[in-house]
Order: sequence, then C-alpha cells, then structure tokens
Amino acid sequence: MHGILLHSKNKGLDVPYKSGVRYDYNVAWGTATKKNRRRKWLMRGGLCLVALFALSTLPIKFPFQKKADETNSVVVAIPGVRSTTTHIPNSEHRLPFEPAVPQSNVDELATEPVEKIPPLKTEDIWRTLTVSPGDNLSLIFSREGLSKRDLHTVLQLGGAAKNLTRIKPGQIIRVRADDNGHIIELVQEVDYLTSLHIESSDNSYVAELVEIEPVIRTRTAVATIENSLYLAGQTARLSDRTIMALTEIFGWDVDFVLDIRRGDRFSLIFEEIYKDNEKIREGRILAADFVNQNRQLRAVYYEHDDGHHGYYTDQGKAMRRAFLRTPVNFSRISSKFNLKRKHPVLNKIRAHKGVDYAAPHGTPIRATANGKIQFVGTKGGYGKTVIMQHGDKYSTLYAHLSRFGSGVKRGKRVEQGQTIGFVGKTGLATGPHLHYEFRVNGVHRNPLTVDLPQALPIERKYLDDFKRKSAPLIAELEALETKHADPRYLASTEENKADTAN
Repeated sequence: MHGILLHSKNKGLDVPYKSGVRYDYNVAWGTATKKNRRRKWLMRGGLCLVALFALSTLPIKFPFQKKADETNSVVVAIPGVRSTTTHIPNSEHRLPFEPAVPQSNVDELATEPVEKIPPLKTEDIWRTLTVSPGDNLSLIFSREGLSKRDLHTVLQLGGAAKNLTRIKPGQIIRVRADDNGHIIELVQEVDYLTSLHIESSDNSYVAELVEIEPVIRTRTAVATIENSLYLAGQTARLSDRTIMALTEIFGWDVDFVLDIRRGDRFSLIFEEIYKDNEKIREGRILAADFVNQNRQLRAVYYEHDDGHHGYYTDQGKAMRRAFLRTPVNFSRISSKFNLKRKHPVLNKIRAHKGVDYAAPHGTPIRATANGKIQFVGTKGGYGKTVIMQHGDKYSTLYAHLSRFGSGVKRGKRVEQGQTIGFVGKTGLATGPHLHYEFRVNGVHRNPLTVDLPQALPIERKYLDDFKRKSAPLIAELEALETKHADPRYLASTEENKADTAN
C-alpha cells in the first residue's frame, strides 16, 4: 500500500503508512519516540521471562514421559511434622541428588491395596417404622412401597399374626424387604417383653411370638403424706400405676377421698422389671403398710399353688371385700347421703339416697363388685344409668354417665374393677359427676358407712405356707417402719424435698 494516510490528532499531520514498517497506535498519532519504543520492548521481554520461569516450575507431564515416573512417589509421615510427598525418579531420569528415602525402603513403605467391601443389598437393610395415629397396615405398606399381596398373605396366617391387626400408635415395626418390596422378615414389638416375628419360608411365612425373660428386682419406698397421696407417691419416685395399685389394696378399708389426713404414711416393697439392664416398668406390690389416722394396716401378696392370688393381712385374712368402697379414683364428694337434701335443680326437698363423686368428664367408672348388669339405658333424672345386681341381697346404681363401657349390656356378667361407664352430666345434673347408690335388700344404705361383706380368708391348708413366705416381707416392712419413724430419716427426707424444690 502506498497511500493510506492517518491523521494526527495532536498536530493535524498526515503520516503515510509505509509498507514493511510497523507502527503502533502511538506512532500513528505522532506521539511515540524511539526511547519510548525501546522501553516498551524491554517491559514485554521481562514479562516473557517471568512467564517462562513460572511455566518451568509447574509439574507438566509430556506425552513421551514414561508412566513409571507417575508411580514413584512416597508419602513420608514424620511425627509432629506435616506429611510430605517425596518423588523417587527412575534410573533413566535420575536427579543430581539422592532422594530422602532410599529406593530399597519404598516397597516397605508402600501400603497393601485395600480390599473393596461389597455394597449392602436392599434385603440386608432393616427399615424401622413407627405407627402414627390413624395408621393401619395397609397405609404403612403403601407408604413404604411394600407388597400388599405379602400383607394379605401374612394376615391370613391367623394366630400370632393377628397382633398386626391391633397395632397402636407408638408401636415399632421393623421390616426387611427385597428390591421389589417383598417381605423377607418382619418384627413387631407387641409390648416391652413380647415381639411378633414373621419370616419367609418356602414361598410362605411363619409367625411366632417371642417372649423375653425379664429381670425382676425388688425396691422399697416410704413416704409421709403432706398434701395428698399422689404427691407423696411422686416424692417417693413411684409411678402412677404403683400409686393406683396401693389405693386398690387398701381401698376396702380407707376412703382416699375422705379419710386421708396430713401425717399419714406408707411403706411398701414392690417389683421393678428390667429388660437388657433397662427399667421397663414397675411390677406388683409384694407387701405394704399404710398408717391412716394412727391406724396401721398391713397387706402381703400371696399366690396359691393353683394360681389364685391376692393380698392378705399378716394373719391371713383377705384385704379384699366383696365391694369396693368407691367406684372412681381420686375424686371429691360433692354431695353426701342425705334424706333431707334440697335438690340443686328442682329447688325442693328431695332425699339424696346416694353419694355424688365430682370428677372430670370422661373419668372411668368401675364396678364395685362382681355382678350382673340389670339395667343399661336412660332413666329419667338419672340420665344414662347402669344398675348391677350382686347376688340376691345387694345392688348398686351408677347415674349421670356420659357413655357406657365397651360391651356393657343387660344380662352380662361384670367383674369387680371393670370399667362400666364414664363420668358425665346427663339427666338432672349441674356438672360432671357420678351418682352412686348402694342397696341392701332393696333399701338404700349410705355407701360411705355401710359394712361391706368380707371376702374369704386363706384356706387352713395354705396358712403355714403363707406365714413362711410372708415372714421375710413382714420383717422388712417393720424395718422400714422403724427407719421411717427415726427423726434423722425425717430430717434427711425434708432436705431431699428442699433440694428437689430448688
């Protein structure tokens, strides 16, 4: 090119572009000098040298390099010093200095190749399922992608497998299945000590109940009542179940609504049940003392050879009566037996031929004795009512129920302590309570003061065996009572209460 003219911005000169001569932009604009051009080339050369030096330090591998060079590296671990990697060159590419680790020791430092562990198969993995409220087996199997055909097959086994139809919220079910969701093994925890095991066998399933033998230990407890029996039991670290059992043992002699006084005390020996060294629950009471208004009561558990069992005094008399003193637990009396009481709804004098027990709506009501259901239904101002006949002489009435117990029907026999209904306020009632009547030969008697018939004592042929077995329990109870009466023990108990409160 002969003639492209570039205009100079500063001086307005036309500078010709000559073929073969290289001009940068500064030259084109007429501002560059030879000195400036020399400085720029020096800077560019310096940058190139720096780049070459940096590239020479990088571990670049060339295609012609042997693969053996890639393996000659050893990790050297020195105590207290961060691990470093030493490269051992081959003889063909030996460095001018000796390596830190001799070549002869490389084989010794090399580790054996780790054998790969095969991955777990699906059928080797257990799934742990917890039953939620509203769950059934069909929902659980659908949610977990398990075979419903297997579920149907398992339920058809009957027998022990019927426990799967009675699952409850909180129960644990463990399942092992294959990739297609077919059940290989299933374990259901029926209770703390019993499990249902179902296992596939020859294109079918086998179900069995497995019971674990628990470890039973005995423990003692003593307490003085300050406010209520329940709070005293909690102070003694007793479960609600054991406190209720204590009231049932002495419930024929003590009205736990009216008779309890501050300063009453109790001592007891009871069982604790352990599974795998873990406490599951408290068992039965073996022996107990209860001091109520300076009157001492004692009960000892005894089981006959024929399996019959119960609680007896130290003389062999039955603690149990034919009737319970109260049909509900831990309630208060809102109205006593009074033939001249003014009715709260009708507002006129009307005999109150029973006792009213105020209790929360839905509180269970228990039959006070064995008997037969004579009436179930609605009865005027009584509302929902149950009447029971106990032999030819005695009958009881339970009124103002919110609903009846499961299976309570006319003509059905009911055992003492069985739930026959629940507290409500049906009929002429101002609030939830139970109206309870006790009749002897059709005549109303005060349930709180009537003499209850006594159950049969231990048979004479078992009396010697009873005394032999009960002697160590009675001796331990007396030792507990002596300890309980010691002022030093009472002082330590008060200190424990203060520590617990803090």
